[in-house]
Amino acid sequence: MEIKDFVRQIKEKRRELDELMRRKMPVHAGRLAKDHYQENFRKGGYVNGGLKKWKQARRLSSGGKDAGSNYGTLLSSRNLLYGSIKYIPSAGKVKVCNDLVYAPAHNWGETLHPTVTAKMRRFAWAKYYQAGGGKKKGTEGTKNGEEADPPEAVNWKRLALTKKTKLSIKMPKRQFLGESKELDEKIANKTETEIRKILNS
Repeated sequence: MEIKDFVRQIKEKRRELDELMRRKMPVHAGRLAKDHYQENFRKGGYVNGGLKKWKQARRLSSGGKDAGSNYGTLLSSRNLLYGSIKYIPSAGKVKVCNDLVYAPAHNWGETLHPTVTAKMRRFAWAKYYQAGGGKKKGTEGTKNGEEADPPEAVNWKRLALTKKTKLSIKMPKRQFLGESKELDEKIANKTETEIRKILNS
């Protein structure tokens, strides 16, 4: 195809190409982005020029037997963080975001200072027993016949008994939203494919 023929073809398809870039591509790009970012959760890290693994959640190495210990880092039975990634297409652009209040703390890392309340202590005691804390094993063995608490239960007990009124909790950076070379390539390939469909129709 000569240049003049290509230019003529572009002019003839101008309306379809404008419609693609203004209305259709923002939807395609948003869908690709959402899928890409949710895949980060399944891979346990952030994909941008390769996979950057997240720091593993402490609960995964604490020896706990509760349901939470079966889920990967940043995942849970309800998957709120994972499921709250959304895209909002508009004319010629798309916004991809996560509106959960704690999403930025996970994505960028942050030090939090929650107040220790009576409700928090009750929750910690409930988690302590749920994690296998305070079990008896008869009169032999450890002191008073008590079985040694699992590491996860010990952590919950410490929270329940702490004398602090405020905690200092450092949330490590576990980025799941942001720039990604691989995502840019997916969007570029999709754009090229859709343009070729129009020009060849």
